[in-house]
Amino acid sequence: MRRLDDQPWLTAPATRAVMAALEAAGGPDCARFVGGCVRNALIGAPVADIDIATTLKPEETDRAIRAAGLKAVPTGMAHGTVTAVSAHQPFEITTLRRDVTTDGRNATVAFTDDWAEDAARRDFRLNALYADGEGQVFDPTGAGVSDAVAGRIVFVGDPETRIREDYLRILRFFRFFAWYGRGEPDAAALTACGALAAGMTRLSAERVSKELMTLLAAPDPREAMAAMSAAGVLAQILPEAAAGPQFDAAVAQGGDPVIRLMTLLPSDERVVREAATRLRLPNSTRDRLAAAAVADPVVSLVMSDPDVRAAAYRFGVRAVADALNRRRAENPAGDADAQRLLALAEGWRRPSMPVGGRELARLGVEPGPETGRILKAFEDGWIADDFPSEGHAERLAALVRAPRG
Repeated sequence: MRRLDDQPWLTAPATRAVMAALEAAGGPDCARFVGGCVRNALIGAPVADIDIATTLKPEETDRAIRAAGLKAVPTGMAHGTVTAVSAHQPFEITTLRRDVTTDGRNATVAFTDDWAEDAARRDFRLNALYADGEGQVFDPTGAGVSDAVAGRIVFVGDPETRIREDYLRILRFFRFFAWYGRGEPDAAALTACGALAAGMTRLSAERVSKELMTLLAAPDPREAMAAMSAAGVLAQILPEAAAGPQFDAAVAQGGDPVIRLMTLLPSDERVVREAATRLRLPNSTRDRLAAAAVADPVVSLVMSDPDVRAAAYRFGVRAVADALNRRRAENPAGDADAQRLLALAEGWRRPSMPVGGRELARLGVEPGPETGRILKAFEDGWIADDFPSEGHAERLAALVRAPRG
C-alpha cells in the first residue's frame, strides 16, 4: 500500500477540521481525499484543490460541516456536492455516486456507499485514486498509482463507454496527456476519441474552450496537440486550426496559451473573431486575437525602430508584441531580432496627440469635417516623423494654410 508522505495540505489544521467534521458524523472510513490531490501528491506535482469523497449523503455532509462550526455551501446538492470552507479554504465534498443514465453531456446519478462503484464512473485510472486522513492510498482499479507514476492516461474500463457518458472526456484525455502524460498516448483511448469526436457537438462552447485553453497552458502541449490533430479531434472543435512547426516553435519560446492559440489560427481578423465567438472565449481573448491579426500585415522582424513605434501607436503595444511573437514562431532563426523588437515595443510608452481642436480653433478653423481632416493629416505626419516633441504649432499652421486637393 502506498502512503502520501510529507504533504503539508494533508496535515494542515484546515484540512483536519473538515475531515474531523465528516468522521464525527459518519465514522472513521466515511471520507477520503480523491482525484487530483492524491494523484499530484504521488508524483510530486503541486496540489491546488483538495477534493473529498464521502459515504455521507449531501444533507448529512451539510449538517456535519455546520455542526463543526464551518461554513457549508450547497454547490451541487443534486449531484452530491457540498463545499466546506475551513480557514478561508474551500474543500469540495461529494457523495459516492454511480451513473443511472447519461446522454453524453449530463448524467443522472444515484448515491452509493461503494467506493468501487464510485471509482468505476470516473474518467481515468490515475484520477480514480483515494487516500484517507492518514495518507493511506486506495487504488480501486488496481492501476491508478502505476499510471500516475508512469505518466499513462488510461480510461477506467472501456474508453468508448466512458466517452459516451460525457463527450468532454475526449478533450480531457488530451488535456491530461499534455499535463501528466509521458511516452505514446494510449492507443485504445486515441482510437475511441477519434471514432467519437463528432459527439463533442453536444457540448457547450464554454466547456470546450475551457478544456482547450487549459491544455494550451500545459508546460509542453506539443505531443498532445499533434495527437489531437491526427485523431481528428482538433478539426472537430476548431476547424480553422492547423497544428504544425509554428505552434511547436511558439511552445518552445514561451508559455502564453493565447500566443499558442494564435499560432494555430490563420492571421485573418474575420476568421479569428468567428472562431473565438463560436468557442465563446472571453471578450478580452477574442479582442486580443483579432487585434494581433489586424496588426500582422505591417509587423515583421526587419522593422526599423520608428516602424515599431508607429505600429505600436496605431494598433497598440500588445497587438504588436503578439504579432511579433507570431513572426518569431514562423522564423525561429530570427529570435534575436524578435527579442530586441519585443523589448522595444513593450518598453515604449504611447504619447498623446500634442494638438487638437482647441489649437485649430485658435488658427480660425471652425469645428467640423475640416478639423478632422487636418488633425488626421497632422497625426500621420507626426507618426511618420517618429513622434517629434517640438514644432507642432508650425506644422499645424502649415496644414491649415495648405490648399486642399
